[in-house]
Amino acid sequence: MEIIRKRLIHIHRCRGVTRRTIRKFIRYDPSLKSIYHLSASEISRFFSLPPNKASIFHSDLRNTALKHRILHDLKSITVITVVDGLYPNVLKTIKDAPMVLYAIGNTNLLTQSPLLSVIGTRRPSREAMLKMEKYVLPLIQNDWVIVSGMAAGIDSYAHRLAINHNGKTIAVMGSGFNHIYPRQNSHLFRQIATEGLLLSEYPPDTPPERYHFPERNRIISGLSFGTFVIEATEKSGTLITVDQALDQGRDVYALPGSPLTPHTVGCHQMIQDGAKLVQDPEDILEDWMRIQPNWVI
Repeated sequence: MEIIRKRLIHIHRCRGVTRRTIRKFIRYDPSLKSIYHLSASEISRFFSLPPNKASIFHSDLRNTALKHRILHDLKSITVITVVDGLYPNVLKTIKDAPMVLYAIGNTNLLTQSPLLSVIGTRRPSREAMLKMEKYVLPLIQNDWVIVSGMAAGIDSYAHRLAINHNGKTIAVMGSGFNHIYPRQNSHLFRQIATEGLLLSEYPPDTPPERYHFPERNRIISGLSFGTFVIEATEKSGTLITVDQALDQGRDVYALPGSPLTPHTVGCHQMIQDGAKLVQDPEDILEDWMRIQPNWVI
């Protein structure tokens, strides 16, 4: 199993292939050994890869510098593959599950429960932190693990609230660890690395790209028993995570607010569409207790 794990980590770092292609590799040969013996043209033909991408991938497989870079990264970063025991079972059930996760911090948080994703707009209202202190802090104090995306606004508030109250938090990034985004969260990044857990499916040197954030959202919702939306505008990117949570069969919770502020329009729409209205943290606690009746507060 260890050799398969090493091959998967290596192949994941090569250019020219996607998660879909790597899954084809695994179906073709679960040991991944034979992939190393194929020519670029065979890789292109067997796995329907464009010749230029097959050539890049074939070259990277034999790139000594890349192998050294992987070994260097493994000294400071934990790498969790889909064949590892530490890989969260809940992620295995989602569409397009990440094949490899890079981690810094307390990986034991992946084995704890309950995990709740807390998300919302990047431009929160003045009352947003007060809302979170009322509705999220009691969950933190009940030992819940708060999952979010370290974005500006509600995400950052959620992580800070957990850290400031000795709670547990996981940040799922849309870039590699060597490219902190947004840059103003550099201090928060270091805090989470020390007191929580940082996760990314992107290798350390990967800069943020626009499409990375919708991709990482499936991991945020996939790790969690439910997703709690604090504030969302009418066309908020938060809605992408909500859609993914629903697609994954996860519960979605939304906090209502004044109809006079744009920060609650998205939440009200979610509630109309079937999200659970939260009036009290107990609303979420009771749902969890129904799922896990033996869980002790």
